[in-house]
Amino acid sequence: MQGILDRDARQIRAKVIPNVKRETLQNEILANVKYGSAVYTDDAVGYNELRERFVHDVVNHSEAYVKGRVHTNGLENFWSLLKRTLRGTYVAVEPFHLERYVDEQVFRFNNRATKDNPLNDSDRFAFAMSQVAGKRLTYAELTGKDTDSLHTSTTGTGQTTQA
Repeated sequence: MQGILDRDARQIRAKVIPNVKRETLQNEILANVKYGSAVYTDDAVGYNELRERFVHDVVNHSEAYVKGRVHTNGLENFWSLLKRTLRGTYVAVEPFHLERYVDEQVFRFNNRATKDNPLNDSDRFAFAMSQVAGKRLTYAELTGKDTDSLHTSTTGTGQTTQA
């Protein structure tokens, strides 16, 4: 997984990525961060070449977690919240669905109540419902199965299907 936190907007983008190779990590940053922006990362080698396009500074966690404005603490907070949710609330998360759990946590993080944005549960619910109106998620899509077994012509008729 990779996450990008916009400190000024107090918004996060996170997604499941196929690997942590330099090309994959940097392509995500290039697709989501404006050229010339200040980018703060840990000292992972995948971020080594960011200086070519960004004002890039690094914090080495084996030495310190903060160097003035250079830190990844806001993003670490997000990962901590995600891990607590996965371990405590959902417990058995299938890798097939991991992107959905990450998306939910991004929504919660980006729509949390703050001093500047006093959202309550009702506001968040209304906003979430406005985003799903007119969209459909079928059982087959949700489970990753080829057929939608809950919506066959024999469901609820007392008839059985023979193979």
